[in-house]
Amino acid sequence: MATLTCQTAGESHGPCGIAVLSGVPAGLELDTDFIDAELRRRQGGYGRGGRMKIETDAVTWLTGVRLGRTMGSPLTLQVPNKDSRLDDLERTPRIHRPRPGHADLAGSIKWLTTDCRDTLERASARETAARTAAGAVARCLLRSFGIEVFGFVRGMLDAVTDVEVDASNVDQLRAMRDASDVYCPDEGVSEEIRSHIRQAKVDKDTVGGLCEVHVFGCPIGLGSCMHFDDKLDARLAGGVMGIQAFKSVEIGLGKDVAFHTGVQVHDAIEYDQSRRDEPCLGFTRPRNHAGGLEGGMTDGMPIVVRGAMKPISTLLQGMPSVNLETKASERSDYERSDVCALPAASVVMENVVGYEVAKAFLEKFGGDTMDEVGANYRSYLAMARSL
Repeated sequence: MATLTCQTAGESHGPCGIAVLSGVPAGLELDTDFIDAELRRRQGGYGRGGRMKIETDAVTWLTGVRLGRTMGSPLTLQVPNKDSRLDDLERTPRIHRPRPGHADLAGSIKWLTTDCRDTLERASARETAARTAAGAVARCLLRSFGIEVFGFVRGMLDAVTDVEVDASNVDQLRAMRDASDVYCPDEGVSEEIRSHIRQAKVDKDTVGGLCEVHVFGCPIGLGSCMHFDDKLDARLAGGVMGIQAFKSVEIGLGKDVAFHTGVQVHDAIEYDQSRRDEPCLGFTRPRNHAGGLEGGMTDGMPIVVRGAMKPISTLLQGMPSVNLETKASERSDYERSDVCALPAASVVMENVVGYEVAKAFLEKFGGDTMDEVGANYRSYLAMARSL
């Protein structure tokens, strides 16, 4: 079984973000313009702080690429930091007052120090630049098989869009999302979100919100029901929860399944002969409460994942905390930060979901080259249609 693996590294003031992707088949054409565009979107969005005015993220290939195509060896990519000053202690002072909600306290105790600096550097969301680039590579693979990933901001506080996403309107919604500086494909809700962010800035506070990702074109059967750690829904949940500041993940109807009966929750199965040649093999549903996943496997419907991001932990006003050296009560330290990074988080989530789906795709259809993967994929669909 082919396995796609990814390791990332990066600190807030380190020299670069690094990702090493193993298991990418040879012959995948890398759309560097697309990958760099995803990195730029991750940097953008209303509510960002000064950091994003310093950095201009773009991917550099260090290994595994020749003439714009993967070679089959580990793919190493780098996203350089312009702001690189980890060892400049005057500009990056020791931090003794941990921020509530951040990794500061737990990390300092774990690594037996009263200085939160090392923990906050590694826990920084700056690492997600490398993860976004890695996910965009995975999406290059998915796109070559007609699988598209679309993510956006669903809302925050009382400003939540009720826009419905499906294959027929996803291109229009993508254009509307890209026209919004909060990455929400609903201009009315976008203005409400901007208003909440402006007020949070006035209040020296922060805000989070809700992101949503849809994946179109997946064949039936990605993932597995055989082992708990092979279930695609579990891996998607783990991937999204691994993004800094995310506190919950839902698939399909999500937590609302607890408040409805089985008849109301489960999606009836239908068959449409005219769609037999599609990846769904003709099996359709009148609704998609399952979010495209049943028993840990794709069921032919679009995958739908939502993630809730908490407000950023660094507040300009600070919060009650404790000085780790004196144990006296003091306000938490302030590090340069954003009022809101929800739009950027939606980009990270979009690419994290893409990575997990690509990983499951290669486990099912993997080979050493893209030609082998394509042949395996087409053979599977042919066998499934003959059932």
